[in-house]
Amino acid sequence: MAITIEPGDIIAGLALLFSIYATVKTVQFNNRQKSLIESQEKLNKLLLEKETSDSASGRQANIGASFIKLGSSKYRLKIWNKGKAVARNVILEFPEGNDVLIESDIKEKFPLEALDTHQSVELIASVHMETKSKHAIRLIWSDEHSERNEKLVYATL
Repeated sequence: MAITIEPGDIIAGLALLFSIYATVKTVQFNNRQKSLIESQEKLNKLLLEKETSDSASGRQANIGASFIKLGSSKYRLKIWNKGKAVARNVILEFPEGNDVLIESDIKEKFPLEALDTHQSVELIASVHMETKSKHAIRLIWSDEHSERNEKLVYATL
């Protein structure tokens, strides 16, 4: 018995090959689509985390302190707020002692009721030959984020 190939068999064979090709391409497309969806989900999670952290940082004050030099021998301790919220009840503490700032100036200005964004306060520093070059200052304040924030700063002359 001889096998005869008719034009209908050729067409059916080509249709089968085309169908296999289309199935392979569909599977590849679905895999790419799946990886794209996973990437979009990761991106959405990252964006949500970023928005959440931005929202939280918008309610936080960020207090800092450093010594500034005015002229040849005058120094000031500058305390500033570079956060996005108002710092309330700002308190200064000196864990290692205070031998550079004038106590009457501190008592006159602190505790500070409010320190607005980009606002600063300066305290007169009395610097002499035996003054340490590094001073530990604990800054304590409250803001919209928390009732007690604390930061230890090492200000240097």
